[in-house]
Amino acid sequence: QSGPLIDGTDTLWVNTTYITLDGYVDVDKYRYLYFVIMFTTYILIICSNSTIVCLIWINQNLHEPMYIFIAALLINSLLFSTAIYPKLLFDVLSEKQIISYSACLFQWFIFYSLGGSEFLLLSAMSYDRYVSICKPLQYPTIMTKTTVNTFLVLAWFVPVCQLAVPAVLNANKKLCNFNFKGIICNSTVYKLHCVSSRVLNIYGLVLFVNLIVLPVLFILFTYTRILLISHGSSREVRRKAAQTCLPHLIVLINFSCLAAYDILLLRLEVEFPQTVHLIMTLQIIMYHPLFNPIIYGLKMKEIYKHLKRLFCEIV
Repeated sequence: QSGPLIDGTDTLWVNTTYITLDGYVDVDKYRYLYFVIMFTTYILIICSNSTIVCLIWINQNLHEPMYIFIAALLINSLLFSTAIYPKLLFDVLSEKQIISYSACLFQWFIFYSLGGSEFLLLSAMSYDRYVSICKPLQYPTIMTKTTVNTFLVLAWFVPVCQLAVPAVLNANKKLCNFNFKGIICNSTVYKLHCVSSRVLNIYGLVLFVNLIVLPVLFILFTYTRILLISHGSSREVRRKAAQTCLPHLIVLINFSCLAAYDILLLRLEVEFPQTVHLIMTLQIIMYHPLFNPIIYGLKMKEIYKHLKRLFCEIV
């Protein structure tokens, strides 16, 4: 299920036994069942995320900063899934699971760029809620169309620019290990290199602080301010704060736990049972891309109203 360099090229055999708990289930016997499950999940991700994005796009009353940021988050989920699932579906049907080193690095680059974008988008959403609840009279002048577009551009291009540096530097690294454990090329790709680069490790720590720690601290600060101000305000303000902020906090907590596992615990080589690895992997590739549209579709009143109307028309 894993193997060496093929024909002298930088090619990895990627282990997909995570699906079968490393041999506890016969891969060949259940190959098509796994394919159906993964393909169905991919279709659900595309349909659920695209539906809400389209609703936000076509309904003028949803052309507000909060809903625009939600649409950007859902587009992130679509891009992430499209970068992962086609290769994953191909691997499930293949006798040998292989990926070129360049393709592996590209997948790593897309994976973490979109992950960093998610944290920055959540930061923009928290700032939007802070201005809306704590400075309602100044909201129209602060959260202008230019401000929203600037936040979107920064959220997508800052991670891309910062992650392009290690991606380019890793492209020329000499490989001594060609047995990659996992279904996607994540932070453990550095284990393939003959020599660990101290500079890249330090730069990776800087990226971790810039794209995860600082945004999370900013989000916690803004929501703490919102909580303190809404606590001493009217019931209507408290209801609005809970209605709009709770879904964002749930998504933040969920995504932060997944990021901590993928970036910190895997790099620290913490030993986990195979079942834990399986569950966390499924959370990253299946649960989270479906979680965003469900939580925003059900918890955001305006989106839920349009979804309900859409399904009533279809039925």
